[in-house]
Amino acid sequence: MTTAADTFAAFLDTLAETLDLGSEERARRLHLSRFHLDHVVSATGGEPPERMRRRLLLERAAHRLLAGEQQVVDIAFEAGYGSHEAFTRAFTREYGAAPSRWRQQPTRTQIEGASGVHFHPPGSLRLPTRRKVTPMDLMTRMIEHHVWLTAEMLERADRLTDEQLDALIEVPIGTIDDDMSIRSVLGRLVGQLAQWNAAVTQRSYDWQQERGKSVSTLRRELAEEGPTFLAQVGTTVEEGRLDDTFLDVTCDPPRVFTYGGMIAHVLTFAAVRRLVVLGAYENLGITDLHAGDPMEWVAEPA
Repeated sequence: MTTAADTFAAFLDTLAETLDLGSEERARRLHLSRFHLDHVVSATGGEPPERMRRRLLLERAAHRLLAGEQQVVDIAFEAGYGSHEAFTRAFTREYGAAPSRWRQQPTRTQIEGASGVHFHPPGSLRLPTRRKVTPMDLMTRMIEHHVWLTAEMLERADRLTDEQLDALIEVPIGTIDDDMSIRSVLGRLVGQLAQWNAAVTQRSYDWQQERGKSVSTLRRELAEEGPTFLAQVGTTVEEGRLDDTFLDVTCDPPRVFTYGGMIAHVLTFAAVRRLVVLGAYENLGITDLHAGDPMEWVAEPA
Protein backbone atom coordinates (compact mmCIF):
# COMPACT_ATOMS: atom_id res chain seq x y z
CA MET A 1 0.00 0.00 0.00
CA THR A 2 1.41 3.40 -0.99
CA THR A 3 1.49 5.84 1.92
CA ALA A 4 1.50 9.65 1.87
CA ALA A 5 5.18 9.51 2.83
CA ASP A 6 5.88 7.26 -0.18
CA THR A 7 4.08 9.68 -2.49
CA PHE A 8 5.96 12.65 -1.03
CA ALA A 9 9.30 10.85 -1.49
CA ALA A 10 8.40 10.01 -5.11
CA PHE A 11 7.40 13.64 -5.65
CA LEU A 12 10.79 14.86 -4.39
CA ASP A 13 12.62 12.39 -6.63
CA THR A 14 10.64 13.61 -9.63
CA LEU A 15 10.98 17.25 -8.62
CA ALA A 16 14.78 16.97 -8.54
CA GLU A 17 14.69 15.80 -12.17
CA THR A 18 11.92 18.11 -13.42
CA LEU A 19 12.38 21.36 -11.55
CA ASP A 20 11.84 23.32 -14.75
CA LEU A 21 8.57 21.57 -15.63
CA GLY A 22 5.10 22.53 -14.48
CA SER A 23 2.86 20.76 -11.98
CA GLU A 24 0.65 19.06 -14.56
CA GLU A 25 3.59 17.23 -16.15
CA ARG A 26 4.97 16.21 -12.77
CA ALA A 27 1.61 14.81 -11.66
CA ARG A 28 1.33 12.92 -14.94
CA ARG A 29 4.75 11.32 -14.42
CA LEU A 30 3.65 10.19 -10.97
CA HIS A 31 0.34 8.84 -12.40
CA LEU A 32 -1.64 11.09 -10.06
CA SER A 33 -4.11 13.88 -10.53
CA ARG A 34 -2.75 17.33 -9.81
CA PHE A 35 -5.41 17.75 -7.10
CA HIS A 36 -4.35 14.56 -5.32
CA LEU A 37 -0.65 15.40 -5.60
CA ASP A 38 -1.22 18.93 -4.25
CA HIS A 39 -3.19 17.53 -1.33
CA VAL A 40 -0.62 14.90 -0.36
CA VAL A 41 2.44 17.15 -0.74
CA SER A 42 0.81 20.01 1.17
CA ALA A 43 -0.23 17.72 3.99
CA THR A 44 3.07 15.85 4.21
CA GLY A 45 5.58 18.57 3.38
CA GLY A 46 3.78 21.55 4.83
CA GLU A 47 3.78 23.62 1.63
CA PRO A 48 2.03 23.25 -1.74
CA PRO A 49 4.16 21.64 -4.47
CA GLU A 50 4.12 24.69 -6.75
CA ARG A 51 5.18 26.98 -3.89
CA MET A 52 8.02 24.58 -3.11
CA ARG A 53 9.07 24.49 -6.75
CA ARG A 54 9.08 28.29 -7.08
CA ARG A 55 11.11 28.58 -3.86
CA LEU A 56 13.64 26.02 -5.10
CA LEU A 57 13.95 27.81 -8.44
CA LEU A 58 14.78 31.03 -6.58
CA GLU A 59 17.34 29.18 -4.45
CA ARG A 60 18.87 27.80 -7.65
CA ALA A 61 18.92 31.31 -9.08
CA ALA A 62 20.78 32.53 -5.99
CA HIS A 63 23.41 29.83 -6.51
CA ARG A 64 23.65 30.80 -10.19
CA LEU A 65 24.28 34.42 -9.18
CA LEU A 66 27.15 33.31 -6.96
CA ALA A 67 28.62 30.69 -9.25
CA GLY A 68 29.58 32.73 -12.31
CA GLU A 69 29.17 35.68 -14.58
CA GLN A 70 25.80 34.67 -16.04
CA GLN A 71 23.60 37.67 -16.80
CA VAL A 72 20.77 38.33 -14.36
CA VAL A 73 18.22 38.34 -17.17
CA ASP A 74 19.35 34.87 -18.28
CA ILE A 75 19.06 33.59 -14.72
CA ALA A 76 15.60 35.12 -14.53
CA PHE A 77 14.39 33.29 -17.64
CA GLU A 78 15.97 30.05 -16.44
CA ALA A 79 14.05 30.43 -13.17
CA GLY A 80 10.82 30.61 -15.16
CA TYR A 81 10.14 34.34 -15.01
CA GLY A 82 8.89 36.10 -18.11
CA SER A 83 10.76 39.31 -17.41
CA HIS A 84 13.71 40.71 -15.53
CA GLU A 85 11.34 42.89 -13.50
CA ALA A 86 9.16 39.98 -12.30
CA PHE A 87 12.26 38.04 -11.24
CA THR A 88 13.67 41.07 -9.42
CA ARG A 89 10.44 41.56 -7.47
CA ALA A 90 10.26 37.90 -6.44
CA PHE A 91 13.97 37.72 -5.57
CA THR A 92 13.88 40.95 -3.57
CA ARG A 93 10.84 39.76 -1.64
CA GLU A 94 12.67 36.62 -0.50
CA TYR A 95 16.27 37.85 -0.15
CA GLY A 96 15.80 41.49 0.80
CA ALA A 97 17.83 42.89 -2.10
CA ALA A 98 17.69 43.02 -5.87
CA PRO A 99 19.65 40.23 -7.63
CA SER A 100 22.46 42.49 -8.89
CA ARG A 101 23.01 44.06 -5.47
CA TRP A 102 22.67 40.74 -3.64
CA ARG A 103 25.30 39.24 -5.94
CA GLN A 104 27.79 41.83 -4.64
CA GLN A 105 26.92 41.21 -0.98
CA PRO A 106 25.29 37.76 -0.75
CA THR A 107 23.71 36.50 2.43
CA ARG A 108 21.90 33.20 2.78
CA THR A 109 20.97 31.13 -0.25
CA GLN A 110 18.13 29.16 1.37
CA ILE A 111 14.57 30.41 1.70
CA GLU A 112 12.62 29.21 4.69
CA GLY A 113 10.14 26.48 3.79
CA ALA A 114 8.02 24.22 5.96
CA SER A 115 9.18 21.08 4.17
CA GLY A 116 12.86 21.72 4.90
CA VAL A 117 13.70 20.78 1.30
CA HIS A 118 16.28 23.04 -0.37
CA PHE A 119 18.18 23.29 -3.64
CA HIS A 120 21.60 21.64 -3.54
CA PRO A 121 24.00 22.53 -6.36
CA PRO A 122 24.67 21.63 -9.02
CA GLY A 123 21.18 20.24 -9.61
CA SER A 124 19.78 18.14 -6.79
CA LEU A 125 17.75 18.64 -3.63
CA ARG A 126 18.87 18.61 -0.02
CA LEU A 127 16.36 16.91 2.23
CA PRO A 128 15.86 17.80 5.90
CA THR A 129 17.90 15.90 8.46
CA ARG A 130 15.81 13.20 10.06
CA ARG A 131 17.91 12.92 13.19
CA LYS A 132 20.61 14.82 15.01
CA VAL A 133 24.11 13.53 14.36
CA THR A 134 26.02 13.24 17.62
CA PRO A 135 29.79 12.96 18.14
CA MET A 136 29.15 9.28 18.91
CA ASP A 137 27.47 8.83 15.52
CA LEU A 138 30.35 10.53 13.73
CA MET A 139 33.01 8.47 15.48
CA THR A 140 31.10 5.26 14.83
CA ARG A 141 30.72 6.08 11.13
CA MET A 142 34.43 6.87 10.80
CA ILE A 143 35.39 3.53 12.31
CA GLU A 144 32.83 1.73 10.16
CA HIS A 145 34.35 3.44 7.14
CA HIS A 146 37.85 2.37 8.19
CA VAL A 147 36.81 -1.27 8.58
CA TRP A 148 34.88 -1.20 5.28
CA LEU A 149 37.72 0.43 3.33
CA THR A 150 40.26 -2.00 4.76
CA ALA A 151 38.05 -4.86 3.58
CA GLU A 152 37.79 -3.31 0.12
CA MET A 153 41.56 -2.92 -0.09
CA LEU A 154 42.01 -6.55 0.90
CA GLU A 155 39.56 -7.57 -1.81
CA ARG A 156 41.72 -5.80 -4.38
CA ALA A 157 44.90 -7.22 -2.88
CA ASP A 158 43.52 -10.64 -3.72
CA ARG A 159 44.00 -9.75 -7.39
CA LEU A 160 47.74 -9.11 -7.03
CA THR A 161 50.72 -11.41 -7.32
CA ASP A 162 53.02 -12.15 -4.40
CA GLU A 163 55.68 -10.03 -6.10
CA GLN A 164 53.32 -7.06 -6.23
CA LEU A 165 52.19 -7.59 -2.67
CA ASP A 166 55.72 -7.73 -1.28
CA ALA A 167 57.36 -4.96 -3.35
CA LEU A 168 58.76 -2.20 -1.13
CA ILE A 169 56.76 1.03 -1.06
CA GLU A 170 58.86 4.17 -1.09
CA VAL A 171 57.04 7.08 0.56
CA PRO A 172 58.49 10.09 2.43
CA ILE A 173 56.39 9.85 5.62
CA GLY A 174 59.02 8.97 8.20
CA THR A 175 59.17 5.74 10.12
CA ILE A 176 55.51 4.93 10.77
CA ASP A 177 56.31 1.36 9.62
CA ASP A 178 59.50 -0.36 8.53
CA ASP A 179 60.02 -1.85 5.06
CA MET A 180 56.51 -1.15 3.87
CA SER A 181 54.81 -3.27 1.22
CA ILE A 182 51.15 -3.69 0.38
CA ARG A 183 51.09 -6.94 2.31
CA SER A 184 52.84 -5.54 5.39
CA VAL A 185 50.73 -2.38 5.57
CA LEU A 186 47.49 -4.32 5.16
CA GLY A 187 48.75 -6.65 7.85
CA ARG A 188 49.31 -3.66 10.15
CA LEU A 189 45.87 -2.23 9.40
CA VAL A 190 44.23 -5.47 10.49
CA GLY A 191 46.78 -6.05 13.24
CA GLN A 192 46.21 -2.58 14.68
CA LEU A 193 42.58 -3.48 15.36
CA ALA A 194 43.59 -6.83 16.84
CA GLN A 195 46.29 -5.19 18.96
CA TRP A 196 43.91 -2.68 20.53
CA ASN A 197 41.23 -5.31 21.02
CA ALA A 198 43.85 -7.18 23.02
CA ALA A 199 45.03 -4.05 24.81
CA VAL A 200 41.65 -3.00 26.18
CA THR A 201 41.12 -6.51 27.57
CA GLN A 202 44.74 -6.58 28.86
CA ARG A 203 45.84 -9.51 26.73
CA SER A 204 49.32 -9.83 25.28
CA TYR A 205 49.83 -9.36 21.54
CA ASP A 206 52.49 -10.86 19.28
CA TRP A 207 53.54 -8.08 16.90
CA GLN A 208 55.75 -10.39 14.86
CA GLN A 209 52.84 -12.54 13.69
CA GLU A 210 51.42 -9.73 11.51
CA ARG A 211 53.90 -10.08 8.64
CA GLY A 212 53.74 -12.54 5.78
CA LYS A 213 50.08 -13.44 6.09
CA SER A 214 48.01 -14.33 3.04
CA VAL A 215 45.26 -11.99 1.91
CA SER A 216 42.63 -14.61 2.73
CA THR A 217 43.95 -14.86 6.30
CA LEU A 218 43.85 -11.09 6.71
CA ARG A 219 40.30 -10.96 5.39
CA ARG A 220 39.24 -13.64 7.86
CA GLU A 221 40.91 -11.81 10.75
CA LEU A 222 39.37 -8.47 9.77
CA ALA A 223 35.92 -10.07 9.76
CA GLU A 224 36.51 -10.91 13.44
CA GLU A 225 38.58 -8.00 14.72
CA GLY A 226 36.73 -5.19 12.88
CA PRO A 227 33.28 -5.76 14.46
CA THR A 228 34.91 -6.45 17.84
CA PHE A 229 36.75 -3.13 17.77
CA LEU A 230 33.65 -1.27 16.60
CA ALA A 231 31.53 -2.84 19.34
CA GLN A 232 33.92 -2.00 22.16
CA VAL A 233 34.27 1.60 20.91
CA GLY A 234 30.48 1.90 20.67
CA THR A 235 30.06 0.68 24.23
CA THR A 236 32.75 3.05 25.50
CA VAL A 237 31.14 6.04 23.79
CA GLU A 238 27.61 5.15 24.88
CA GLU A 239 28.74 4.84 28.50
CA GLY A 240 30.63 8.13 28.36
CA ARG A 241 33.99 6.53 29.20
CA LEU A 242 36.23 8.11 26.55
CA ASP A 243 38.34 9.70 29.30
CA ASP A 244 38.71 6.43 31.21
CA THR A 245 42.17 4.91 31.21
CA PHE A 246 43.42 1.39 30.68
CA LEU A 247 46.79 -0.32 30.90
CA ASP A 248 48.14 -1.37 27.51
CA VAL A 249 50.13 -4.53 28.16
CA THR A 250 50.93 -4.91 24.45
CA CYS A 251 53.59 -2.20 24.92
CA ASP A 252 56.98 -2.87 26.46
CA PRO A 253 56.96 -1.52 29.09
CA PRO A 254 53.14 -1.31 29.53
CA ARG A 255 51.65 2.18 29.18
CA VAL A 256 48.43 3.88 30.27
CA PHE A 257 46.10 5.32 27.62
CA THR A 258 42.62 6.82 27.55
CA TYR A 259 40.01 5.19 25.35
CA GLY A 260 39.51 8.45 23.46
CA GLY A 261 43.25 8.76 22.83
CA MET A 262 43.39 5.18 21.59
CA ILE A 263 40.55 5.77 19.09
CA ALA A 264 42.17 8.98 17.83
CA HIS A 265 45.47 7.10 17.41
CA VAL A 266 43.85 4.29 15.44
CA LEU A 267 42.01 6.61 13.05
CA THR A 268 45.04 8.87 12.52
CA PHE A 269 47.61 6.19 11.73
CA ALA A 270 45.09 4.04 9.88
CA ALA A 271 44.38 6.98 7.53
CA VAL A 272 48.09 7.29 6.72
CA ARG A 273 48.47 3.56 6.09
CA ARG A 274 45.37 3.46 3.91
CA LEU A 275 46.78 6.23 1.74
CA VAL A 276 50.06 4.33 1.41
CA VAL A 277 48.22 1.26 0.10
CA LEU A 278 45.91 3.30 -2.13
CA GLY A 279 48.92 5.09 -3.62
CA ALA A 280 50.57 1.74 -4.34
CA TYR A 281 47.32 0.53 -5.91
CA GLU A 282 47.20 3.59 -8.15
CA ASN A 283 50.68 2.74 -9.43
CA LEU A 284 49.31 -0.70 -10.31
CA GLY A 285 46.29 0.73 -12.12
CA ILE A 286 43.75 0.10 -9.34
CA THR A 287 41.99 3.44 -8.89
CA ASP A 288 38.35 2.72 -8.09
CA LEU A 289 38.76 3.44 -4.36
CA HIS A 290 40.21 6.89 -5.12
CA ALA A 291 41.68 8.45 -1.94
CA GLY A 292 39.38 6.57 0.41
CA ASP A 293 37.82 9.83 1.60
CA PRO A 294 35.26 9.14 4.38
CA MET A 295 33.28 12.34 3.66
CA GLU A 296 30.54 10.76 1.54
CA TRP A 297 30.46 7.61 3.68
CA VAL A 298 29.84 9.64 6.84
CA ALA A 299 27.08 11.61 5.10
CA GLU A 300 25.17 8.50 4.03
CA PRO A 301 22.64 6.76 6.32
CA ALA A 302 24.20 3.95 8.37
